[in-house]
Amino acid sequence: MKFPRLTAIAAEAVGAAQRQLPPEIRPLALHVAVHYEKAPAADLLAEGFEPDILGLFSGNPHGTEFSHDQPAPPQILLYLPSLWEFAEEDEEVFREEVRLTYLHELGHYLGWDEDELTARGLD
Repeated sequence: MKFPRLTAIAAEAVGAAQRQLPPEIRPLALHVAVHYEKAPAADLLAEGFEPDILGLFSGNPHGTEFSHDQPAPPQILLYLPSLWEFAEEDEEVFREEVRLTYLHELGHYLGWDEDELTARGLD
């Protein structure tokens, strides 16, 4: 499937996930930019991230002070070709994987560690 179509499907899945968030989390989620990417940047790969990474949160988590080593605003990156491949090119599975990956990365923005994400079914 071509990247523009994957982007449209992913944006729809993220929007649906945002609408289903609890009222106290929804406004926070809407202030975190979501970017749909083809592949991780070279600097991420140099840091040790796998080329088939599904998603990534970068920036300062909610409720933390601005950090000079993280000058960019909080953002969620979703790597659509990796998600498409992970979903074995099944559109419904892709939608679900986008939803789960988005929620997982949003959890990092909210300050949840891997154990808390697992407890919430977002691992």
